[in-house]
Amino acid sequence: MENNIIELRDVHTSFNGVLVHSGINLCIKEGEVMSLIGSSGVGKSVLLKELIGILKPDKGEILVMGRNIVPLKEEELIKIRRNIGILFQGSALFDSLTVYENIAYPLREHTKLKEKEIEEKVREKLGLVGLEGAEQKLPDELSGGMKKRVGLARAIAIEPKIILYDEPTTGIDPITAEKINELILDLQNKLGTTTIVVTHDLHCVKKVTNRLAMLSEGKIITEGTWDDLENSEIKVIRDFIAGSRY
Repeated sequence: MENNIIELRDVHTSFNGVLVHSGINLCIKEGEVMSLIGSSGVGKSVLLKELIGILKPDKGEILVMGRNIVPLKEEELIKIRRNIGILFQGSALFDSLTVYENIAYPLREHTKLKEKEIEEKVREKLGLVGLEGAEQKLPDELSGGMKKRVGLARAIAIEPKIILYDEPTTGIDPITAEKINELILDLQNKLGTTTIVVTHDLHCVKKVTNRLAMLSEGKIITEGTWDDLENSEIKVIRDFIAGSRY
């Protein structure tokens, strides 16, 4: 459909002969929040890496904004990536750079903005994530939750059409995790981006998601709303929900 910003078509992926994806099919609509869930090791983060071309599947098509990125060379992939912001699981900040320099980095790499314009963008993005005044701090001066927010400010610095979150609430306390969930929703409302969240945190899923897809044994075994997940009679889904409550 024309409003699908991402499409995965019969994606197969393996590592050293071990099958990770055995026919993934999924459409993600422009402007929605989609969560990819499932147990550890089912290939959720692998899918994220395939969406930006860091990894390539053995077979299948991955369409981003209507273009199959699987056969693209690095030069063409860079153009696609300019439309995608990523919050990595560990935030992946440059330790030797200040908060300001971390957020300014993609603006210097991918735009022709003047330094004054970069400064305005950095301050604007820090304001969106609630970290005004933190420009000169170094990553080791930040809490885990603050690092996540700086990583998110960097992810949205180039004003992408798509934001990818890799386990956004992992490694932080419940109160901070709730603030990150609220921030995901707030940015979604303000920016109107398409959002993809990879997580095993079902509270995060319930809080932020329009639709979800669950991976198991190389395939997507369910796709729908939170209510669909809770009402499913599929044993692996019911076991996953029950296990996530402990």
